[in-house]
Amino acid sequence: MKLARLAVSAALATVILPAAAFAQVAAGAKVYGSDGAEVGTVVSVAGGVVTVDTGTHKAPLPENAFATSDKGPTITVTKAQVDSMMAEQLAAAAAKRDAALVAGTAVATANGTPTGTIKSVEGDAVVLESPSGAVALKREHFAVNAQGALVALFTADQIAAAASTGQASE
Repeated sequence: MKLARLAVSAALATVILPAAAFAQVAAGAKVYGSDGAEVGTVVSVAGGVVTVDTGTHKAPLPENAFATSDKGPTITVTKAQVDSMMAEQLAAAAAKRDAALVAGTAVATANGTPTGTIKSVEGDAVVLESPSGAVALKREHFAVNAQGALVALFTADQIAAAASTGQASE
């Protein structure tokens, strides 16, 4: 998701608005695009990032990408453009993950703790061989981090617990 956030932020940052034009954006506000149509609803504002639910994606947008119109907060792109940017970034992230999901690949947790290697991949079923034993996971339980390493979207403790009980993750 961080990759998608960066791409959308970079795309929207190409239009710099004067500080006075920044909209006060709050959760629940409707957001409008450059065509005047509704883009979505703000679900959260934190750390300079406004998350807008378009109905298709929850798009993280930079807070300084918003201006004010007579309808309310507005951005310089349309809903279709936001959805397209998000879909492209999610597809690129999935392609990187899928390319890395091969038997023998080292796996770490998101915080960098080594947690094992990929034992096998069959469709969406992935078996991770951890120091505590094999754990059955799904393809969606993995990502590639900014350094290009394959990471499991669980903590080392969660993986160890699943291995020790022989449970597959859902």
